[in-house]
Amino acid sequence: MMHHSKLLALALALSGSTAALAQTAPPVQPAPQPGQAAPGQPDELVVDVVGGISAPLGIAIPVMPTSSPVDTPAGRTDELGRQLAGIITNDLRNSGLFKPIAANGLKSVAFSEVTAPAFDYWGGANASALVQGFIRANGDGTLTVGCYLYDVFSRNELVRQGFVVPPGDWRRAGHKCADMVYAKLTGEGPYFDSRVIYVSETGPKGKRIKRLSIMDQDGANHRFLTNGQSIVLTPRFAPNQQTIVYMSYLNDRPAIYVYDIGTGKQRLLVNNPSLTFSPRVSPDGRSVVFSMAVAGNTDLYKVATSGGSPQRLTDAPGIDTAPSFSPDGRRIAFESDRSGAQQIYVMNADGSNQQRISFGSGRYATPVWSPRGDLIAFTKIAGNFRIGIMSPSGGGEKLLTDDWQDEGPSWSPNGRVLMFYRQGRGGAGKADLWSVDLTGVNERRVPTPLDGSDPGWGPLRP
Repeated sequence: MMHHSKLLALALALSGSTAALAQTAPPVQPAPQPGQAAPGQPDELVVDVVGGISAPLGIAIPVMPTSSPVDTPAGRTDELGRQLAGIITNDLRNSGLFKPIAANGLKSVAFSEVTAPAFDYWGGANASALVQGFIRANGDGTLTVGCYLYDVFSRNELVRQGFVVPPGDWRRAGHKCADMVYAKLTGEGPYFDSRVIYVSETGPKGKRIKRLSIMDQDGANHRFLTNGQSIVLTPRFAPNQQTIVYMSYLNDRPAIYVYDIGTGKQRLLVNNPSLTFSPRVSPDGRSVVFSMAVAGNTDLYKVATSGGSPQRLTDAPGIDTAPSFSPDGRRIAFESDRSGAQQIYVMNADGSNQQRISFGSGRYATPVWSPRGDLIAFTKIAGNFRIGIMSPSGGGEKLLTDDWQDEGPSWSPNGRVLMFYRQGRGGAGKADLWSVDLTGVNERRVPTPLDGSDPGWGPLRP
């Protein structure tokens, strides 16, 4: 059973919060007086999310000290402080917007120094921003992690936050700290404290074993949810993040199932002999839209999350599939070959006002609406398979990748990064998870124990 964490953000901003943090942090020193910005430096430290890729911001993230090393179920607090700094470093580096200074070249930070940085030293180390923090074991068995962000040139504290976590969730405090830094310096929403479900694959191409798997967005805390005795495809989180909808060939019958993460139990969603596949849960969590093949025709249907009689949404010749809700739940993007080739369509959630929006060369598949509502990601098939984006009206098409077979995009919680899977050439059938941001520049492989496909990136965790 997956432990549902109790992550309590203390939400300690500079205004009106010093006393609260002083109860769980090193003694708070008087805030340094704002200094004049260094020549050529802006008054406020900001990362350009477009231009930052070519000139990532130098940032220092030293090891987080502890008041006294204590053994905990997660490890000694001094070792956890080192690993927390590593998690924050990796998150910010992987975004492509930051250039962390190598940790082995940084000075050690004393516990009392967390709230009184040595700005002269960090400026000399070429750091524009500084992340300092601490970790402390509490008497009730929990851990407190404090996180502070400083502008080195103006000698200002920009933001602080504290987190109380059970030992099993200490990594989440690192992701939350990285999210705080990312959001403050970019103005974008956070996304590091999130999870991914995907299909773990192994075996020869003609006989792949496909298991439902879950992990943190950085590949940590990996866990197999199914044993591989039946093939699973297209898993996606429900908004509550406690259930997953997916297609499975359980008992050699392709159908849609709902998996409860807490209990490990699964149930059949639609009790119908017809082939059902490609499920997606509505933003309010009340319904699931999916494809069902009846009498040689495949259309989109909607059913209550609890099950029941499906409601038909489309009625066109051919195959309608791969539905995706808009963030407000009012519209659905989907893929259809009714025009003779795979294209992207948009309709109202009740099936009315169906309109084609893709008109470029080649075919378009697997549309996914951005959580911000401003874009739709897709797979472009024109010789090779590429990941692309366009507006919900079909304009501004942009291709982000250019490999042999990239497909199945899924959005990060903040709508700035896409995860997808890349199929290798040849008969081995190897597939890996990758991510790319909206610039198309910051592309990287996401680590998994085995091959991976069909990623579904979940919302930000509470």
